[in-house]
Amino acid sequence: MTTTSSSTGISRKDYIFSITVIGLFFFLFGFVTWLNGILIPFLRTACELNDFEAYFVTFAFYVSYLVMALPSSALLKKTGFKNGISISLWIMAAGALIFIPAAMTRTFGLFLLGLFVEGAGMAMLQTASNPYITIIGPPESAAKRMSIMGIANKFAGAIAPIILASIILKDSHILEGKLAEAADALTRTALLDELASRVIMPYVVMTIVLVLLGLVLRYAHLPEIDTDAEDAESSESNSAKTSVWQFPHLILGVIALFFYVGVEVIAGDTIIRYGQSIGIGMESAKFYTSLTLLGMIIGYSSGIMFIPRVFSQVTALKACTILGVLFSLGAILTPAHIVFTIPFIDIMTFKSIELVLPVSVLFVALLGLANSLVWPAMWPLTLAGLGRFTKTGSALMVMAIAGGALLPLLYGQLAVSFSTQTAYWLCVPAYLIIMYYAFIGHKAGKKA
Repeated sequence: MTTTSSSTGISRKDYIFSITVIGLFFFLFGFVTWLNGILIPFLRTACELNDFEAYFVTFAFYVSYLVMALPSSALLKKTGFKNGISISLWIMAAGALIFIPAAMTRTFGLFLLGLFVEGAGMAMLQTASNPYITIIGPPESAAKRMSIMGIANKFAGAIAPIILASIILKDSHILEGKLAEAADALTRTALLDELASRVIMPYVVMTIVLVLLGLVLRYAHLPEIDTDAEDAESSESNSAKTSVWQFPHLILGVIALFFYVGVEVIAGDTIIRYGQSIGIGMESAKFYTSLTLLGMIIGYSSGIMFIPRVFSQVTALKACTILGVLFSLGAILTPAHIVFTIPFIDIMTFKSIELVLPVSVLFVALLGLANSLVWPAMWPLTLAGLGRFTKTGSALMVMAIAGGALLPLLYGQLAVSFSTQTAYWLCVPAYLIIMYYAFIGHKAGKKA
């Protein structure tokens, strides 16, 4: 009877337990990350911002990956995987805690600081978890394991904005009416203060959960994986290499991932504001991010079922980039006034509602399907053959998540200068860059 499940030599019991624990962390990634889709319109109102200023929410959160990825890699080498994860959870808890004084004073800068600190903790989690799940099993099925993690991540992301919106944006249409009718500055300030205070309780709960998870993990058995180990082939091909910069497929992968994260964040975090901007009420718009993530879950499910049995990681990546270009053009070129309704279940009330859905918004949501298998396919392709350079390569990949900071901010500026729909032109060249990596770039510098 086989007692090991992968090339790492760990027992099957430890393998299943490790997959489960890392799945929990990917759920956590998704829950915290995709709250930004609601925070953008929420802070836009509460802190009286324009579209460009509001997208500093994503900038503050994702730029922390650029700043903290390499320090996180260095810290993980000293602390080990498990202790590093605990520390990162407590860093995220500190970021959530900052939301309390931010809400009490309605200070946008403090909200951004809280988001940056949360992102710093997430950077460490990502630096540890992505190579861990890539290496823990056979390389040819790495995209399948990443797809399982992706379902956990995106399921959390699908429910997070609905839960937060039901708390902080409850009766938002009534509040907006009161704000429009406010006769003096004092009344308006009081209404905005009341709105800002709604975010306190959810982030208090989040702080407590993160602290407790960090404590539980300290006592959990999670096997360490040697990410510096090399197989014979990698050891021979890397013997003359002295730097991570000598792997062209890695460098091109980091560039492609930068643009991928940018378009993924645009698809998930701009869709609610885009719906609002073309006249859709928050009672429908608050579900749009969840539709985007539902598309990603469908894509991840296909990855689990068909990779590598039916098609390869590379084929999946190619197909996703083509869909990305097509759906982007659909979002841009479809008139915003073409609208239909679909039956939908509100998970907070379990009531059936009629969801108002413009076709152009549907194309933005379908970008979730196009994005679904890019991340799972790119990690194993980009880390392939790095051997002892894997940890540094992983840190560079995590730094590329800063694409989620810069591209949505550029989208916001284009939205102010032109329109929220025209701004989606930004996605087309981004997908073409990812497409280059899918068809050509991932083979750069590798022996045939």
